Amino acid sequence: MIKPGPQFRFGLLIGAILMVADQISKYWVLHGLQLPARGSVELLPFLNFTMVWNYGISMGLPIGQTLGKWGIIVLTIAISLWLARWLAQSTRRFEALSIAMILGGAVGNVIDRFVHGAVVDFVHLHAAGYSFYVFNLADSAITVGVALLIIDGLRAGNKGPKNAPKVGERATDPEGESS
Repeated sequence: MIKPGPQFRFGLLIGAILMVADQISKYWVLHGLQLPARGSVELLPFLNFTMVWNYGISMGLPIGQTLGKWGIIVLTIAISLWLARWLAQSTRRFEALSIAMILGGAVGNVIDRFVHGAVVDFVHLHAAGYSFYVFNLADSAITVGVALLIIDGLRAGNKGPKNAPKVGERATDPEGESS
């Protein structure tokens, strides 16, 4: 059993807030706005709420046909457990925030799969003849969380293996010669 690190509670709180906000937004779209019956509602010249039931995975990729509903649910739960373990080991707030965003979004979308059999997507950005994928708050949280993890990994001092040279240091080969 892993002893949770100092950022675990913070991460769980952020993930829970995102998951709840995602579920509230989807409930409102389904039951308040009644988007399934309306199809699409124009909000701004570049933004509509458009009802899409996503049976696939990210950006509607049709892997759902291969894995099926339960395969996607099991895969998402496995990834979420791995993320929770990573979050428990995290000691840095920025990393914990990034992981929490991905975890909160993943849990929000897996709840949809349990309740509706598909993910509720409704945010539709479009302009100048271009139409972006329809998405939801959970998808946004996952995307931003992944981007933040990449940024965190690229920041100085966070580079991978521990004995890799720091920026500005010269590496030496096994023979002791500088490169």
